[in-house]
Amino acid sequence: MTTDSPTTPRSRPQSNDQGEGPASTFGQLPTSEDVRSIGEIIRDTRNLSAEQVGQILAYQKTHGVRFGEAAIALGFATPDDVLHALAQQFNYAYAGESGDKANPELVVLNQPFSQQAEAFRAIRAQILLRTQPGAVEGAPKVKRALAVVSPNSGDGKTFFCANLAVALAQMGGKTLVVDADLRGPRMHDVFGVDAGTGLTGLLTGRRGEGVVNSVKGVPNLFVLPVGISPPNPLELLQGPAFGLLLHELLKKFDHVVVDTPAGQYGSDGIVAAARCGVALVVARKDAARIHSLRELIQNLAATGAQVTGVVMNEF
Repeated sequence: MTTDSPTTPRSRPQSNDQGEGPASTFGQLPTSEDVRSIGEIIRDTRNLSAEQVGQILAYQKTHGVRFGEAAIALGFATPDDVLHALAQQFNYAYAGESGDKANPELVVLNQPFSQQAEAFRAIRAQILLRTQPGAVEGAPKVKRALAVVSPNSGDGKTFFCANLAVALAQMGGKTLVVDADLRGPRMHDVFGVDAGTGLTGLLTGRRGEGVVNSVKGVPNLFVLPVGISPPNPLELLQGPAFGLLLHELLKKFDHVVVDTPAGQYGSDGIVAAARCGVALVVARKDAARIHSLRELIQNLAATGAQVTGVVMNEF
C-alpha cells in the first residue's frame, strides 16, 4: 500500500534532448499528473475539505500511519474506501460495500485480500507456469484453452472456474470464460449476464453478434454463456465447430477458460478438454473418491489433453 498523501511530491522521469532515457525506452511514462496517490483518490471520493485533509495529515504525522489509516481513524473514510482507492490506483477490479456487490461466489472480486482469493492467485501462478507456451519444460508449444473438469456435481467446478477467470483478468490479460456446461449452465447467473444466443447458437450455425458479454466492473473479463440448453450436448461439443470456435477465440483473448459438465453426467467434460488441449481437475475435499479421480485423469490423458493438475476444493 502506498504511503503517499495528497501533498506528496513526485519526480518526473528524466530524459535528455536527444530523446534518450526512460521516456524514450519505455514509451510515454505516467507523470505526477497522470498517477494519483491513495490520499488523493480518498479525498476526491469522499469530497474531503482542505480542513479535513489537514486533520488527516496531522494525525498521520503524529501517529506514523498511512493516509488511509489516519482517515479511517478520524471517521473521514471507511476501510472499503481505502480498498477502492487501491483498486483504482492499480487498475485492480474489486467489488466492495460502497459499490454494487458481485455474486457471493466471486470471492476474488468481493474479497480480494482474503485467504480464498490468495489461494486463487497462487493457483493462477501455477497454471500460467504450466500452460503458457515456453514458460517451463513440458508446457504446450502453442497457446491452449483451459478446460476445468470435475468428477461429480457439487465439486465447486463452476465456482472455481469463475474465480480463476476473475484472477486472470485482474492481471490485465483479456480473459474469456466459456460456459460449455450444456447440461446445467450457471455462468450467466454467476456473472449476471444475459444468456442470449450463447455457445449453442454458435455451434449450430446461428449468428454470433452479441453473444460474448463483458462483465460489469471487471475490465478485460468476458463471458460466453451457453444460451439455450440443447437436447444433444455431447454431439455439439464433439463436432468440429467447437474446436474451430476455440481456435478463433484464442486469437482474440489472452486467456480462455472453459467450464464443463461434471463427469457423472457423461463424457462432455472429456470431449471439451480434448478440444481445449489443457485440463485442470477440481474435486471436493473429503468427498471425492480416489477411483473416480483416477479414472477421470486416465480418460483425460487418453485424449492427449495435458492434465495440468488437481485442485482440492474445501469450500
